[in-house]
Amino acid sequence: MNPPLRKLVAVAIVMFVTLMAAATSIQFFRADSLNTDARNARTLYKEYGVDRGPIIVAGTPITDSVAVASPYNYQRTYLEPALYAHATGYFSVTHNSMTGIERAENSILGGSDTSLAPQRIEELFTGEDPEGGAVQLTIDPAVQQAAWDALGDRRGAVVAIEPSTGRILAMVSKPSYDPNLIASHDSQTANEAYQTYNTDDAKPLLNRAIGDDLYAPGSVFKIITAAAMIENGDLTADSLVEAPHTFSPSGTTHEIYNPLQRECGDGSGNVPLRTAFVESCNTAFAIGGIDVGAEEMVAMAEAFGFHQELSIPLTVRPSSFPEPQDQAELAMASFGQRDVVASPLEMAMVASAVANDGVIMTPYLVDQTLTADLGVISTTSPSTFSEPITEQTAAELETMMIDVVNHGTGAYAASSYVQVAGKTGSAQVADGVSPHAWFAGFDAGENPRVAVGVFVENGGDGGQVAGPIARSVIEAVVTQ
Repeated sequence: MNPPLRKLVAVAIVMFVTLMAAATSIQFFRADSLNTDARNARTLYKEYGVDRGPIIVAGTPITDSVAVASPYNYQRTYLEPALYAHATGYFSVTHNSMTGIERAENSILGGSDTSLAPQRIEELFTGEDPEGGAVQLTIDPAVQQAAWDALGDRRGAVVAIEPSTGRILAMVSKPSYDPNLIASHDSQTANEAYQTYNTDDAKPLLNRAIGDDLYAPGSVFKIITAAAMIENGDLTADSLVEAPHTFSPSGTTHEIYNPLQRECGDGSGNVPLRTAFVESCNTAFAIGGIDVGAEEMVAMAEAFGFHQELSIPLTVRPSSFPEPQDQAELAMASFGQRDVVASPLEMAMVASAVANDGVIMTPYLVDQTLTADLGVISTTSPSTFSEPITEQTAAELETMMIDVVNHGTGAYAASSYVQVAGKTGSAQVADGVSPHAWFAGFDAGENPRVAVGVFVENGGDGGQVAGPIARSVIEAVVTQ
């Protein structure tokens, strides 16, 4: 072979080897990164061009996918947009993003989940266009509507849980938004909607129910402190505890007062724990938390769910009870102030522990996943999240929470249909700013059907503002 020919063959071999190396790199080593690259139009068309399956509540779809003349083939629509926005989230072509159940259950809804393989094979043989599966939520539409209506135009959130299973019966966050606008295939509409919502001071895109923002719980946290006092101090609801008019923790001259600077009970400085709980005496729980100790208080908060990772399958931001550095911090934290922050879901879990004999069932929002023709793929089985307190402690707390509603700050939550047990909270946030209003409670029957966590941002008095909301939600469950 003459030299020029030999050089030509060598160049051809090098080019061939280079081509094989490039093809191997692209097909095997870079495939995942190329598929997930936001600039890959084919991936976008494949991901967003599927006849996406519905999200269902009580047998009725609350989302739809409508065929349109667009490269993406189907427009995702939301049939009751504001009511369920923070559960469904949005599926946005323009922003190449998903939130809520749309994201958490994307593989089912988009049809790529391995559990849908038999359906995929059937579609190959029949020639039908690929369809996504469906997701059935645990939400009860009557309870969801009751929570929505009762919260009104106020900022806040409501969560209702079935104590014996953990099923989430309602999850409302306000203000809400219209996911149809963000899901629009018209980029100008989608961008303007997102910009408007994202810059709104009211923060409508936040899911306040599950901790997208966390808030000082105030006196609803006294349920946890009372539990710690009972379990660590061998107390009952009728045991005497210290409850002076004012209290200054060691190391500070700051004075802690009871609400409205009232005396606690008869003013003697020693009252039954029940009285301190019913009257929501800050001094009793500040002293009680100090007596329990920082380590045990943190442990009790964590047993109730603080600092714990949780997916429902939406990711829940953990509530926080930072380890106090001194007695002053511990005293304030023990009645839900200082650096303690919580979500309405967390406080509903606390109430459910009392309702369910000391056991918290893992909250969940997805009841079933289904095929395109609504055949059942999976059904969520209830599971235990934690057992923070004994059955006896739960019984003691229940009697005190009943007294809060019947004789104390929770009177506005009282119902003519069922005995309500609960605890109110009015969490101070800053001078000159109205406190956050809270209520955590449940229907105190033989087999409680619902536990609720109600939060109203800067709502004022917890009993007067959050109490009636809780009553409406509880009645929506027990009157069905």
